[in-house]
Amino acid sequence: MSTRYVLIVSHTGREDSLLAGTEVCAQLSAAGIKPVMTLTERDAYVEFSRSQVAPHEAISNIAVLDDEVDGKELEVVMVLGGDGTILKAAEVVREWATPLLGINLGHVGFLAESERDGMSDAVARVVEHDYLVKERLALDVRVIVGGHEEFRTWALNEATIEKSARERMLEVVVEIDERPLSSFGCDGIVMATPTGSTAYSFSAGGPVVWPSVEALLLVPLSAHALFARPLVINPNSKLAVEVMQRSSGSGVLWCDGRRTWDLPPGARVEVRKSDLPVRLARFRQGPFTDRLVRKFSLPVDGWRGPASDANGA
Repeated sequence: MSTRYVLIVSHTGREDSLLAGTEVCAQLSAAGIKPVMTLTERDAYVEFSRSQVAPHEAISNIAVLDDEVDGKELEVVMVLGGDGTILKAAEVVREWATPLLGINLGHVGFLAESERDGMSDAVARVVEHDYLVKERLALDVRVIVGGHEEFRTWALNEATIEKSARERMLEVVVEIDERPLSSFGCDGIVMATPTGSTAYSFSAGGPVVWPSVEALLLVPLSAHALFARPLVINPNSKLAVEVMQRSSGSGVLWCDGRRTWDLPPGARVEVRKSDLPVRLARFRQGPFTDRLVRKFSLPVDGWRGPASDANGA
């Protein structure tokens, strides 16, 4: 029987995350599954284990990604932390599209599937292959300067163009499917996926889009314009934002708050749907409405639901 490999990604700057990761490694090892980490994370766990009263034997069983284990051999990624840690994990396994299973140790943890008190059950579900895999639309992002591609990356939540200096406005022109839509001064523009509609785009006043809806979102930030409303656009469209030559300031591109690139006047950012989705592991087929209510603590008191029949049965 071939060895099964599960990657562990966690917030190594937090003791509760390190403790949780140690528990997960022990449970996986007991089930005959090899826990895997990046070299940096493995070293952090080794150091943490040494600082304890007695080093945990599960730590010595961790394999190193790209050294002892090829990424193509990974079965699933167990992510211990909040949404930021899940975005970090998505970056680590981007080229293999390994499913991500989030266990929330943060605050909202919108992308996570389980909470800390359900961690042992989550590991047991992984051991039994008892989970579904859902695909989420991602973005392909290009930066073009002087007609040449200077930078290429991707995003699960959003690609955001922001002004680099607080005191200066960014002058941009927005393009949809190679046709100009509008130009205006602003603090920036968020181009998001449905997954990102509950992240930065939501905070900027954009709509919440159900993950089952394939679409691209464009949300201006503090725009000085009459027509600067959030837009929901065909997923096969190409969005582009140009930093105008007359702009008094330069901009900066941020993708998922993790990958960045400077945008001088004249720079062009092109965004379209990526051919490679991000895959999330899920335990249930529950409606997205329930996730919204649970994660945002939305009030639903007084809801009675639809009548079952004329007799009230």
